[in-house]
Amino acid sequence: QVQLVESGGGLVQAGGSLRLSCAASGSIFRINAMGWYRQAPGKQRELVATITSGGSTDYADSVKGRFTISRDNAKNTVYLQMSGLKPEDTAVYYCNAGVTAPLIGRYNYEYWGQGTQVTVSS
Repeated sequence: QVQLVESGGGLVQAGGSLRLSCAASGSIFRINAMGWYRQAPGKQRELVATITSGGSTDYADSVKGRFTISRDNAKNTVYLQMSGLKPEDTAVYYCNAGVTAPLIGRYNYEYWGQGTQVTVSS
């Protein structure tokens, strides 16, 4: 099986910073794109940032210039460095990864983490 485990969420004041981590483990052969999504209360889940296996990145307009996504392929881990946090960034943040795991019959299969809460106070 494959698991994604997020960490690093918490409570921070507006203008502060947090770093989220998401580690993938299990019978992994390769991880393609990885990403971060978020869901605020009463809203749909939205894309925050993605990164390909080669390091190409993409960001939601609302976080450009404030958030940075990165990954360590040797550790099967993706990070989200968040700076200049705003109250509207408050949400549960989920990581996502496209995983190829032939031993369990998964090919670029999307896995999700359990989510980590980020709360930004004004």
